[in-house]
Amino acid sequence: MSRAFVKEDASGPDEDPPERPVSPHPNYATPRGARLLHEAEARLAADLSELSGSQDDPARRKRKRLLERDLRYVRARLESLILADPAAAPRDQVRFGARVTLTGADGAPRVLRIVGEDEAEEGGELVPWTGPFVQALLGLNPGQSLDWDGSGGPERWTVAAIEY
Repeated sequence: MSRAFVKEDASGPDEDPPERPVSPHPNYATPRGARLLHEAEARLAADLSELSGSQDDPARRKRKRLLERDLRYVRARLESLILADPAAAPRDQVRFGARVTLTGADGAPRVLRIVGEDEAEEGGELVPWTGPFVQALLGLNPGQSLDWDGSGGPERWTVAAIEY
């Protein structure tokens, strides 16, 4: 069978899984984000230590390689971590670590918390500082607006409140 028809992530038990990509952006983190990375490191190290010993089982070998890969990723993120102190940010400007309340043209509020890439949630309140929408928000003050070409067409968002 041609390799073109084989899933790339379907590595066998004796193959190393592909490395997790590390972001090229500075690794800013909130205190919560730093704590989550440290907790992930401890959890992965504990899981890995439970797999020590005989590696006769192909599934155990594969699980061990995945844990080792994930632990390398977390440790790389910890080594490059830049802890941001939200308390030092200007209170009247959208910056890293801020909880920003926006209002759309319909008046409905949308709340975002600007965090590091490892702390962000897909589709949730925690958004990465590297995202284009957040990049456009950075530096805005309460009352200022942002015109954004969203998936449903042009939108206007106004900064209603900023908290740290």
